[in-house]
Amino acid sequence: MTRQKSFKSRVRTRMDKTGESYTTARRQMLAKAEPAPTPPVAPAGGRTQQDRISDALLRERTGQDWAGWFDRLDAWGAVERTHTETARWLVDTHGVPGWWAQTVTVGYEQARGLRAPGQRRGGGFEAGGSRTVAVPVETLFHAFADEATRRRWLPDVEVRVRTATAPKTFRADWADGPSRIVVGLTAVGASKARVAVLHEKLPDAAEAERLRAYWRDRLGALKALLEREAAR
Repeated sequence: MTRQKSFKSRVRTRMDKTGESYTTARRQMLAKAEPAPTPPVAPAGGRTQQDRISDALLRERTGQDWAGWFDRLDAWGAVERTHTETARWLVDTHGVPGWWAQTVTVGYEQARGLRAPGQRRGGGFEAGGSRTVAVPVETLFHAFADEATRRRWLPDVEVRVRTATAPKTFRADWADGPSRIVVGLTAVGASKARVAVLHEKLPDAAEAERLRAYWRDRLGALKALLEREAAR
């Protein structure tokens, strides 16, 4: 908070000298600021959000590409904000859907050296994956929320459901450990939907890498199962 107040004071000092608006003065000072620190080395195979999500897809879903969001977030001062504040600002101010607000926030934090791929800002690790499946979003949600269906593509794993809001989100504790999964589901037309799984509270980079491969495999199995049954 002290750092933020100090920065605002310097912006106002510049305004007095130049006659610029607050927004212009702030943008100019951010442009002159020292470059962001170099991100920590990512674990082997670690991919950033920019690697995973193309500019074209991000623009389609949020109205801006990566560079556009980075410029807006820099001007707003996101490097000095918490993850929650940034994601909420994207939702409340720009109308970005919740899952995509999280995606942009994580991508920005990675680009500005605030977290490594697979690492949460401030420490800890996470992994996950996403798939687009040619079934209605309600069918995709049911594959997570219904235990019998879930066991068909996610066998030998016990989960304890925390919340399930049809057909948008599913949250559950994972097996007997401290980790948990957060699932977001988005309709892509009437007969196609996208699922994104985030596996949180992982102990280290090695476990994050293992679960990244695991979810790539399991979401592939889910896609094959549901699309095969839809074709019958």
